[in-house]
Amino acid sequence: MTDALIIGGGPAGLMAAEVLSAAGHSVIVADAMPTVGRKFLMAGKSGLNLTKAEDKDTFEAAFGDALDTLAPILSDFGPDAVSDWAQGLGQDVFTGSTGRVFPVKMKASPLLRAWVARLTQEGVTIQTRWRWTGWDGGSATFNTPEGPQTIDAKTTVLAMGGASWKRLGSDGKWAGHLLDVVAPFQPANVGFEIPWSDHMTQHFGTAVKGCKLTAGGVVARGEFVVSNKGIEGGGIYAVSSAIRDGAPLVLDLLPNLSEADIAAKLAAPKGKQSTANTLRKVLKLDPLKRALLNEFGRFSDASLPATIKALRFPNLVPRPMDEAISTAGGVRFGALDGDLMLRGRDGVYCAGEMLDWEAPTGGYLITACLATGRWAGLAAARRLQAS
Repeated sequence: MTDALIIGGGPAGLMAAEVLSAAGHSVIVADAMPTVGRKFLMAGKSGLNLTKAEDKDTFEAAFGDALDTLAPILSDFGPDAVSDWAQGLGQDVFTGSTGRVFPVKMKASPLLRAWVARLTQEGVTIQTRWRWTGWDGGSATFNTPEGPQTIDAKTTVLAMGGASWKRLGSDGKWAGHLLDVVAPFQPANVGFEIPWSDHMTQHFGTAVKGCKLTAGGVVARGEFVVSNKGIEGGGIYAVSSAIRDGAPLVLDLLPNLSEADIAAKLAAPKGKQSTANTLRKVLKLDPLKRALLNEFGRFSDASLPATIKALRFPNLVPRPMDEAISTAGGVRFGALDGDLMLRGRDGVYCAGEMLDWEAPTGGYLITACLATGRWAGLAAARRLQAS
């Protein structure tokens, strides 16, 4: 029998393994994929955004309705702690102009290699291609390349991720073994489908910059990309949960000008200049912004300033969940105690993206996965020490 079994080898699971091993307990990590941390590696493909350097209240506000539960967890292991942890693995970090924190080497692979090496040195056993199939009494059961296997553990941390990016291991199949405590999965940080008219084709792959996006009560600044499928990118992800839940997307094409400022510019004498040339020369709207205005705007000269300040998109449908960066839904917090232990199964904890929370991209996701994994691991360690 092992002291601790961790099911899932992403950031949450590996962090739980780290604190349990550091407390002197025997630990087995079981992951369904050929190697651990596959989604973590993909997250760092274009630069691993570990966390966000900003004041505590602003950082925690990104977690919305889940904050009541996550606040003490994030306070215990927040952005500064994440940076210190990465540097403890020999990976120096830097803070970009927007407050996002990255390893100096940018990629996730050096950090993950150092982390796995340290865990292995501490005696953590990592089993790959082990897919959890549920429980047999108090034992965890797995399908493995060597056939069915069973592990008896004094305590268990479940950290199996959400339900997007199946090819990287986050397929949500584990929910079938926890049906009574799982909220339905929904895509988060996701793009949206738009059946563009032909004149938009020339703009596919181009970023929309310098806009303000509003959906429901959520307001964001950030770029997004127009693609043949629709719209995607950081600016859209920041408001995607509100759009997914039914709020319209409204775009302010010139956020640094008031409606009155725009009206005054348009009222200036312009001779025989066309509306298109006025938008280009007087308001400095780039080709893509003008194309969006033509695509969705229904305006007269009098209503043009208001339309520029509040260009309303049609009802939007999310792209498929497997394309989402993350998912909402998962194990409900009401099914867990303050230590993230399942109320219906003593000694079994949950952590990471398999919990029912969501947050925008920008370092929030990885930070919360690390923080909840650590929180569950520390609680499991306390339980072992008390037994």
